[in-house]
Amino acid sequence: MYATTVLTDFVAQHYLTVPDPGPEGVPHSHRFEVELTFRGPELNEYDYLVDIDDAEAALADLADRYRDELLNDLPEFEGDNPSVERFARVIFERVTDAVTDETVGELAVTVWEDDAAAATYDAPV
Repeated sequence: MYATTVLTDFVAQHYLTVPDPGPEGVPHSHRFEVELTFRGPELNEYDYLVDIDDAEAALADLADRYRDELLNDLPEFEGDNPSVERFARVIFERVTDAVTDETVGELAVTVWEDDAAAATYDAPV
């Protein structure tokens, strides 16, 4: 199995909407780091798993979309707690719409909200 990983980071804000969230219930910032790991059993005719330019363009679009935004105000989080787990799923859906290489069979999206805490959403594409 081949795997190719690309990274970006940006600052965004959120607050948790669960009962009794403590200090996480008020708006606060994180320097989110996003890792996209594409996996597949074969390479394409050029010996690539994924077109890095397409993957990096998807990352740039993600950074542009979420940088300096309050996640709670965005339609993709409407009705949901904007947890780092939910954020990983939202990013997965955006990336699988943008990067469509036939050699990619799985995508893992890991979102780090600080140096010690991250969540991953991983599924077939």
